[in-house]
Amino acid sequence: MKKHLLAVTLALLVLLRMSAMAAIGRYDQQIQQTVSQKIQGAKQLQGVSSSVEDRIVTLTGTVGLYQDKLDAAKKVKKVAKVTGVRNDIAVAGETVPDGQLQQKLAKKLAYDRVGYFDNAFNYLALGVKDGVVTINGDTLNDVAKDSAFAIVAHTPGVKDVVNDVTVLPVSIFDDSIRVRTARAIYRDSVLGRYASDPVHPIRIVVDNGHVTLYGAVQSAMDKNIAGIRASSVPGAFSVENKLVVD
Repeated sequence: MKKHLLAVTLALLVLLRMSAMAAIGRYDQQIQQTVSQKIQGAKQLQGVSSSVEDRIVTLTGTVGLYQDKLDAAKKVKKVAKVTGVRNDIAVAGETVPDGQLQQKLAKKLAYDRVGYFDNAFNYLALGVKDGVVTINGDTLNDVAKDSAFAIVAHTPGVKDVVNDVTVLPVSIFDDSIRVRTARAIYRDSVLGRYASDPVHPIRIVVDNGHVTLYGAVQSAMDKNIAGIRASSVPGAFSVENKLVVD
């Protein structure tokens, strides 16, 4: 009797498994059709192909911009029944020498947040190797981080992006130190001229009470004065002066 029940149970499990596989097969066909329509409807994705297995979509082919690669995956993720996307698309747009690409991106990022409150409190650094751009640094909020990433992703010549930017923790204590440090630096008669160039300010990064100064200044004296002014701000646990003399 027990053997009979076991055999019946196994048969039911096999039937359920076969039914599930058949359902997945039907989903795969539906997904493939929908994905193909979405890709064909986007001019920038004409070089992209797709395949579907177990509701996981694999994208291959080429696009002109790194942002196009991201957009392709976003379109596919919105398709019903899709459980995952493998994005193997290659960025085959124009090739730009690393030095030229880094210089271009640095200029774009320098102008990105001009006029916004957080401009002087963000610091970003770039590295470019064979078209792969690495961004690191600290931003005051997610908006600044996302904006920097968007600029890089939309730039011709970028083949891939490594985004190592850290969004600083929300802290009223740190905000107070930021404002008071900025006042101490920019109200100095020697350093006040850096406030008139919002593209290249003395950047003040505060993380859990620790202050780091970034940017370029015109002389060693300016660097030393900035460090002294920042160190005079009460409440800061430490000040690290990473200003460089241009």
